[in-house]
Amino acid sequence: MPSQWRKMRSLVLTPKESAVRLDVRGFHEKDPEARELLETVGRTFLSGYAAATAASSPVEAAARLDRIPVRFRGFAYEGAAMGLAVMDGLPAGGNGRVEAFLAGPGDPHAYMAYVGVGWAMARLPRFRWRALHAPDPLLRWLALDGYGFHQAYFRTERYVRQQYRDAAFPWPDRKLSGYAARAIDQGIGRALWFVCGTDAELAASTIEGFAPARHPDLWSGVGLAATYAGGAAEKELTVLKDRAGTHRRWLAQGSAFAAEARLRAGLLVPHVEPAVRVLCDSTPQAAALVCAERLPDDPDRVDDGPDGPVPAFETWRDRIAGEFA
Repeated sequence: MPSQWRKMRSLVLTPKESAVRLDVRGFHEKDPEARELLETVGRTFLSGYAAATAASSPVEAAARLDRIPVRFRGFAYEGAAMGLAVMDGLPAGGNGRVEAFLAGPGDPHAYMAYVGVGWAMARLPRFRWRALHAPDPLLRWLALDGYGFHQAYFRTERYVRQQYRDAAFPWPDRKLSGYAARAIDQGIGRALWFVCGTDAELAASTIEGFAPARHPDLWSGVGLAATYAGGAAEKELTVLKDRAGTHRRWLAQGSAFAAEARLRAGLLVPHVEPAVRVLCDSTPQAAALVCAERLPDDPDRVDDGPDGPVPAFETWRDRIAGEFA
């Protein structure tokens, strides 16, 4: 495909940068520094998206992504995965882009790449989801985390203020639709960190306004975002931990996931260490090791839970949370 056409395709497909401004989104602004952080995350995501849709191959896209500062590079890979998945899902657009990305330069960033696939799900009609590549029985649940983040970020009134919940969600398996709603909530929780402008008190109060059954997954998402994206001082993180109360284990589980994602991709940055110390009472390396050591033996296994079938992904999360209880 000629490079000029790829540039035009990228221009057409990539959302405008104004879409990630806090004032446009109606998100809380804690202070100028938090606003700049969150808007930089959004701009970097879009840069990754644009790089992927303009590139001739995953290797070419990665060469552009790897020039982005380490703190924000994971968000660029997330955006790139979304862009590739959108192109895979377009009618007559061909497929295999995400598969090639994950088999190559995207592999160390698999956590973020699967989340990016979920963003694409939110933008594509459901009958095109079959074109998306999400084969890992554990990490594919992160696609629904990405879907939930997208919905809370762009449809904040419905998903956050009105607390809408997707019932009987059909992907990836109708018999697991109940758990799919929980995985989406994990992404909504992650988005709350952005919606609340990294304000720990506001994030906690917002979660408390949801139905109690949703609190564990929302706290998990907040813990992941507070650790991976940052934006809060240790004193604020301590407030977050105190407000989590009986759900501290889930806050810690999300934080441990963030540590694992950053270490796997070689993107450990200074703000991660104090976040993991406060939320997990651990180091990033030790928290990531917990994630690795608690992997289920059978990633395809489905168990009976009190509220219906649960996949091995939830068994994994529960084991991690148990280590930090």
